[in-house]
Amino acid sequence: MSKIIAITNQKGGVGKTTTSINLAASFALMQRKVMLIDLDPQGNATVGSGVSLANIKHSASKVLCQEVRLSEALIETIGKFHLLAGAQDLIVAEMNLLQVDERAFRLKNILETAATQFDYILIDCPPALNVLTVNALAAANDVLIPVQCEYFALEGLSALLKTISEMQKTINISLKIAGLLRTMYDGRNRLALDVSQQLLQAFPAQVYRTVIPRNVRLAEAPSHGIPVHYYDDKSPGALAYLALAGEILRREEGKI
Repeated sequence: MSKIIAITNQKGGVGKTTTSINLAASFALMQRKVMLIDLDPQGNATVGSGVSLANIKHSASKVLCQEVRLSEALIETIGKFHLLAGAQDLIVAEMNLLQVDERAFRLKNILETAATQFDYILIDCPPALNVLTVNALAAANDVLIPVQCEYFALEGLSALLKTISEMQKTINISLKIAGLLRTMYDGRNRLALDVSQQLLQAFPAQVYRTVIPRNVRLAEAPSHGIPVHYYDDKSPGALAYLALAGEILRREEGKI
């Protein structure tokens, strides 16, 4: 059965899409079968995976609206993972879902058809609590929360944790927080050190040991449409995401 991980934070600019792309590529490099779902209408995970928005034949919107099957829409990427592309028409899917019964479970039902085909299904959520994010959280086993080590990080995190708690009570009782991922980390910055320490104190069992550093190569890779491993595989960003994938695998095997 697939492990479904929703990568989400209601606050934008925290490294959510960067994490989605590069974690998918890292799992693929470890010989896992991976699907990445781009549920953000901006389509950044799609572009960052090397797929032009102009060339998408079947988007996530068409799958959610049941116009095409999931298998027809998947695209194999340079990162060796399959992509369900996101684009502006996800706004249409969002409006359509609001008109149907069981709207929160459309994605969950669709992914049941792929349960044995992939080891990991990663969902890049939009930076908002809308029906698309609710669908992702209803379908997921785990939530991975990227947290930028800056001033407002903890305030936004509290709101997100409250949302997830409500989801656990009403939509998905098996949903759990897989971990908090410190992103854009600069150990020379006193504020980053302080926020990191606060996270570790508040959530000692849930903060990943792996830290994603601020890294120029990591920031540049999306503009070239490739995961950082195929842009500079020796860069700190590439090595950090491989370390994160390894940590997730070891946690699941009970070795951490």
